[in-house]
Amino acid sequence: MTVLAVAEHRRGELRDVSFELVTAGRELADEHGTDLAVAIIGGDVDGFAEELDREGVDAIYTVAEGEEFNHGVYAQAIEQLHAELAPRALLLPNSVNGLDYAPAVAGSLGLPLVTDVIGLKGDEPVEITREQYGGKVETTYDVDSEQYVLTIRPAEWPVAEEPGDASIEAFEADIDASALGSTVNGFEEVAGGDVDITEADVLVSVGRGIEEEENIPLIEALADALGATLSSSRPIVDNGWLPQNRQVGQSGKVVTPDVYIAIGISGAVQHVAGMKGADTIVAINTDPNAPIYDIADYGIVDDLFEVVPALIEDFGGAAPAL
Repeated sequence: MTVLAVAEHRRGELRDVSFELVTAGRELADEHGTDLAVAIIGGDVDGFAEELDREGVDAIYTVAEGEEFNHGVYAQAIEQLHAELAPRALLLPNSVNGLDYAPAVAGSLGLPLVTDVIGLKGDEPVEITREQYGGKVETTYDVDSEQYVLTIRPAEWPVAEEPGDASIEAFEADIDASALGSTVNGFEEVAGGDVDITEADVLVSVGRGIEEEENIPLIEALADALGATLSSSRPIVDNGWLPQNRQVGQSGKVVTPDVYIAIGISGAVQHVAGMKGADTIVAINTDPNAPIYDIADYGIVDDLFEVVPALIEDFGGAAPAL
């Protein structure tokens, strides 16, 4: 048996979760004393395979079917790969796409499925950790099954970076086109979709401490001065002050920037779940006991309306009049 992870790509690029799956998959393969295989479906499979050849990967299987994600193609290809390889564990991304096909694949194969996994341990049985109640509680599960399916939460495992020496093999999936039910015709950005905060190197994020919508331009000015991207916690989006695509957190987007500056954000578990993978976290909050300081690398315990204008000036910007 092996461990099989399925990589994810979008618009011609592999997503970070693909390389996080390599790390998680290698960890699990070591627990089971077996090999790690990675599958890539659709798009530039040859180019993707070269990128996925990271340390810890034993074999890569390419499925040259289609350009972008299609539920039916993925489900059929993965089921056929599973029949061929008989993997002990099937690891999928806990993403919009992954959660689209994971239940269908698990159901078709008659295997147990655990979603949104944040931790793995042990062999017989494997112990799975996931969160409940909005991230307030971590729960462990024993998966007492010879084979199983897991979806891995993005940003919980480090990206595999070292080059590897995996074998690369084309897998000829027999896709039944009549059973697909849909095709991808193109992409159209929705309103407010001009920015993808998951791709930003530096994020300046604002929370309820900003008090009112009229003060948002102050944080925008800091983001501009830093060459950063503006993001927010959920209350800002719920109030309609920023669009949904700017929200960081469990109900928003998971981000892993080089620098994350949290301004007026208390650090509720739902928000932390979306940004704790940042390399460096800077917090600005008047409350020295705010949970955000538990994970911050640097903290400024002061009034944001005093600190932010000073930072804007230091970085050569101009603070707006409030």
